[in-house]
Amino acid sequence: MNAALDTAEVKVPEYGVYDVDAIRADFPALSLEINGYPIAFLDSGASAQKPDVVIERMNQAYRGEYANVHRGAYSLSQKATDNYEEARTKVARFVNAKSDDEIIFTRNVTAAINLVSHSYGRAFLNEGDEIIISHMEHHANIVPWQLLRDETGIVIKVVPIDDVGNFLMEEYKNQLGPKTKLVAVTQVSNVLGTVVPIKEVIDLAHAAGAKVLIDGAQGIVHSPVDVQALDVDLYAFTGHKLYGPSGIGVLYGKIDILNAMSPYQGGGDMIENVTFEKTTYRDAPARFEAGTPPIVEAVGLSAAIDYVNSVGLDNIARHEQALLAYATERLRGLDGLTIYGQAENKAAIVSFTLEGVHPHDIGTIIDSRGVAVRAGHHCAQPLMDRFGIAAMARASMAMYSNKDDIDALVDALNYVKEIFG
Repeated sequence: MNAALDTAEVKVPEYGVYDVDAIRADFPALSLEINGYPIAFLDSGASAQKPDVVIERMNQAYRGEYANVHRGAYSLSQKATDNYEEARTKVARFVNAKSDDEIIFTRNVTAAINLVSHSYGRAFLNEGDEIIISHMEHHANIVPWQLLRDETGIVIKVVPIDDVGNFLMEEYKNQLGPKTKLVAVTQVSNVLGTVVPIKEVIDLAHAAGAKVLIDGAQGIVHSPVDVQALDVDLYAFTGHKLYGPSGIGVLYGKIDILNAMSPYQGGGDMIENVTFEKTTYRDAPARFEAGTPPIVEAVGLSAAIDYVNSVGLDNIARHEQALLAYATERLRGLDGLTIYGQAENKAAIVSFTLEGVHPHDIGTIIDSRGVAVRAGHHCAQPLMDRFGIAAMARASMAMYSNKDDIDALVDALNYVKEIFG
């Protein structure tokens, strides 16, 4: 083992004042050029770029700290185990969980929601029980419940939104009732940017006797999350949107709920004892982490959290809100462009269409000018149907986005307009 790597610490920069240029310098992908144009990366809502400290920390882990965890009595395995469990502690502190045991590492948010659907849904939801979702949900928070409905006969109810994307709280209140057993809603729409008032959603659900699962994939990136203050029962987020690696997600759950849930998958490391007649299982989180876990990905997520904390989520939120205002103003100035989602409380996401141009054509043409946006239904086809369209283009901003990115987007869209007359 390389002793230098074993003792090295990845230095995380400290920013006294938000300095977007200094932050951009930490992300190597932002120095790329596409067709001779500096990249304007506006697809962070799908997956964020990674800072050097994350890349270097994972490289360090592979080079000098790698072994399987929880299984080896030798020093390298113990070091890897310590790193892995320290990452769990880091996540627990990041969301203010009561205990490290309330943090389960999954593959991503999709895996976390499927875990809840299988382990909680099959144990506690029966025919006729109701689950409430919203019209803004990602397919990952729709399809698992449909699979469960088809198997068990539960009823899915959908909270509507208004024409600008606001979550209709009065409609939600009217849907709550004695049959409501679970509310599963997004914190921030990945398409519209709408910020759902989840504290009110949670309190109302609890008053009705229901549990709450929050899809925090987009939410935790833009503002601090305190699971105890929210009193949320289950909360899921992913590493790759939080400037960390892909392949790792998190499910937070209140410990009594987790330990009442049956294992989702079986295998090594989640058992107490196995015979051919019977198997007994460990308590959470181990019972939900069968097999070799995402060892180095957890280390990368830990480094990403350190980096985000060094910048400050409140600082990031202020920067993104200022940039959202600038982007909205500039895009509104383009004839034929329609913005979808202008809710009262909104994250730094702007989805739009351009008259006479398919969103996929927009994405392809502006890519030739170095501008990267998402185009399609964004894994939210029911939401597309709500607005009567098949697809949108989406520009999603992050801590490293700047006005130059927005200006490049507007210039590229004017180029699209020239091409299409």
